[in-house]
Amino acid sequence: MRLLLAEDEKELSNALCAILEHNNYSVDAVYNGLDALEYLTGSDKYDAAILDIMMPGMDGITALKKARAQGCSIPVIMLTARTEVDDRVEGLDSGADDYMPKPFSTKELLARIRALTRRREEITGNTLTVGNLSLDRLSSNLSTPNGSIKLANKEFQMMEMFMNNPGRIIPVDEFMDRIWGWDAEAETNVVWVNISYLRKKLTSLGSTASIRVSRGVGYSLEV
Repeated sequence: MRLLLAEDEKELSNALCAILEHNNYSVDAVYNGLDALEYLTGSDKYDAAILDIMMPGMDGITALKKARAQGCSIPVIMLTARTEVDDRVEGLDSGADDYMPKPFSTKELLARIRALTRRREEITGNTLTVGNLSLDRLSSNLSTPNGSIKLANKEFQMMEMFMNNPGRIIPVDEFMDRIWGWDAEAETNVVWVNISYLRKKLTSLGSTASIRVSRGVGYSLEV
């Protein structure tokens, strides 16, 4: 899953990014409300967003109001040092789905993100299956009747994209945009490298599904 984090305190932002990525989320971090609005309205790739209220350029509430007015439906958790009831009500009435006052427990934040995205998980299920291959979204385990392997972060996200779209050719740029993000410094060959790792793991598991390349177009998961 991909998250947008808008937090102007860079040390806190860096710490949250590290925690979220350790828990198999991809994160785009921005540090002001203007960028938050641009990212919220410029793409539908995010599964959820975490917005601080007090940010330079534009506050989080204004950014969220403008994003909602432009049709953005991404679930949003608001972060703020404000603790007054009226402030919480204002955030929720502006279109936020949840509200967390600072300081907060990272365990609670992760739990609230899971709760926020639960509707999607209930629709699609926690386990994806293609052929004899299964991917457990909660444990990141890829398995067949022959065994199981825990996938690394990027491998998990790529396999999740493949198994959500069996048979569809996914361009390299789509992997880069969805998993590594707009501002990533990674080169496109990281996609090929991770595809190579996944192919080896599929072979070792005796998977009936395999990753095929369409030269100059992209990759697909086929049975």
